[in-house]
Amino acid sequence: MNDAVRAGITALGVYAPPKVVSNADLEQIMDTSDEWITSRTGIRRRHVAADDEFTSDLAFRAVEDLLRRHGDHALNGVDMVIVATNTPDALFPATAALVQERFKLRAGAFDLLAACPGWIYAIGAAKAFVESGQCRKVLAIGAEALTKVVDWDDRSTAVLFGDGAGATVVERVPEPYGIKSMVLGADGGGAHHLHMRSVGRCLPNGTPLGKYMAMNGREVFKFAVRVMDTATVQAVAEAGLVPDDISLFVPHQANLRIIDAARERLRLPPERVVVTVDEYGNNSTASIPLAIAHALDAGRVDAGDNLLVVSFGAGLTWAAAVITWGPWAEARRA
Repeated sequence: MNDAVRAGITALGVYAPPKVVSNADLEQIMDTSDEWITSRTGIRRRHVAADDEFTSDLAFRAVEDLLRRHGDHALNGVDMVIVATNTPDALFPATAALVQERFKLRAGAFDLLAACPGWIYAIGAAKAFVESGQCRKVLAIGAEALTKVVDWDDRSTAVLFGDGAGATVVERVPEPYGIKSMVLGADGGGAHHLHMRSVGRCLPNGTPLGKYMAMNGREVFKFAVRVMDTATVQAVAEAGLVPDDISLFVPHQANLRIIDAARERLRLPPERVVVTVDEYGNNSTASIPLAIAHALDAGRVDAGDNLLVVSFGAGLTWAAAVITWGPWAEARRA
């Protein structure tokens, strides 16, 4: 790669459905309590898609928000659309193709499935497309309708997840801005800890697959604490930085205890961490763009800030990156 070419995020938009389900609401339909959920996860509310609202709809709304923030020209020149999702409207056509059609983009389109780190994987793919010269601009989206695939009789999973979407444009940016490092990893040996059926009956090791999401919370928690540590340290080092150079830590919003453990390992004060898990729960691929937008709208991001993002999920997969934000930090929701 030519050292003068660097890709970065130049536009962002998000969407969370207006319907909110609180912990108190869940107390009415399952054996749980606000205290039990909050003390173990930090989650207080989650946004839930309407019965007739699906992942493509959420993605559309996030792109529309991006256009409101950045102007109609923001999509000019987009020649690839990537939608990272675990809950596509259909196995095919790709949800990305539905986005391409909705906004009449002259672009290729494909879906990416890497569980919760999917949005970071998507901007990593976008980075490679742009920096290689294959694409000019990539629309990278994380969108989820997870509440449609959880068993609402299973408090170990149903209380954790919410719906939402985040859309970003990745293109060439000038120094010193852009995506400074990208760490992607997977360990399929842990596949049996978090899974859901598509067309198979079982995993290669014989673990049966069901129609709802199934998770071994204890094992996923231990995995998450470990990889949030190693992946963030690696991403910071590969960006040529030290933890004190990180302006804002934007972790996957799955569990407050995991976020706190990662923050302490990096020795970052609480005011340099974005926490939205209380409002949204775990939005999987939409989690980090929603959290970045929350920080932008609160005036917590300035041009030149180094954002450290990290996520983990089924696969088992993980991803981390350091992004130096540009002057487009001013594009906040009115």
